[in-house]
Amino acid sequence: MASQVILAQKQAVVAEIVDKMKNCASFVLVDYQGINAEQVTALRAKARAMNVEYKIYKNTMLTLAAKECGFEGLEDALKGSTAIAFADDAVAPAKCISEFVKDNKLQILKFKGGVIDGKVSGVEEIQAIAALPPKDVLIAQVVGGIKSPITKFALVIKAIADKKGEETA
Repeated sequence: MASQVILAQKQAVVAEIVDKMKNCASFVLVDYQGINAEQVTALRAKARAMNVEYKIYKNTMLTLAAKECGFEGLEDALKGSTAIAFADDAVAPAKCISEFVKDNKLQILKFKGGVIDGKVSGVEEIQAIAALPPKDVLIAQVVGGIKSPITKFALVIKAIADKKGEETA
């Protein structure tokens, strides 16, 4: 009887993980071995501030959930100490962990893999995404890139118009 209760609890946890994996834009798996309780508390606070959920589950439950979601290729990442960070923003989990590591000068938190926009991603991809500037900065760069040639063109047209105005005067 007790084992049925425990099994039901484990199935509920797996169902919770499946729900989070299916409804988030991305999640990253992190090796957290060596991080102390104070650092975990600080990481969770940073994650909450960035709308990222940072949790630790058993690898067997993460493996079952990943298989149920169809995320093949995460088996190697789900060995050893594994934490998971979920978010509705595709970049937020990787950026949150990366910034926390940089801010606290830690070498112990390491990416193990993850899923970004429904695609299983390796460590290199996650690190590249974590290195991207914030969304607002990217948008400003794109707008600046579009605006710059238009501004230069307008200045050239104005200079031509001014020059023709001087010739007729």
